[in-house]
Amino acid sequence: MPNLLHLDSSSDLVRSRSRAISRTFAEAWRERGDDYTVTYRDLHVDPLPHLPDAALHWPKRLRPADADPPAAAETLQGELIAELLAADAVVIGSPLYNYSLASTLKAWIDYIHVPGVTAPFDTPEQPLAGRSVVIITSRGGSYDEGTATANWDHSVPPLQQILGDALGMEVSVITASLTLADTVPALADSIDRSRSELASAHERAAELARSV
Repeated sequence: MPNLLHLDSSSDLVRSRSRAISRTFAEAWRERGDDYTVTYRDLHVDPLPHLPDAALHWPKRLRPADADPPAAAETLQGELIAELLAADAVVIGSPLYNYSLASTLKAWIDYIHVPGVTAPFDTPEQPLAGRSVVIITSRGGSYDEGTATANWDHSVPPLQQILGDALGMEVSVITASLTLADTVPALADSIDRSRSELASAHERAAELARSV
């Protein structure tokens, strides 16, 4: 059965646009048939502990001889990697927080990016190569090309590098900008654009869910 791994990381459980758009994706995925399943992980509601030992960045064969990471953390890492490997597609809600990704999502990345296991290192294998991952990013302001803040988004680029370049996944990005236009007076003149981008993001999410 085709399985979708659905991750959310927004700390806003009520008004989050990344959550709303990722939900649209998951619903459209389920509509493809009863055999289309979803594994859901809310990284904010049930946060992962930060990686407790640097040895876990590597498989056992590449660790120092005296490495002894906590057994519970190693078990958790194995479960997270198995969950990812079992997914035919992945959708990730990734709001921009202080120009970077949520720490809860970063913790997940630290567990599943393991050179020599999920990414090439001493072996060439990329077990996730070619699988689709959709990153849904919501940003309070505007980061248009040619503006002073054009290069301030440090959320999407690292996800593209790790999931796309390192793990070999096919990355698609859906963006909803100016999400603060409804509440921040200084952005009020961008409300129409904000709402238009949100509507387009929902449409794109449903479209991708039906095709990946």
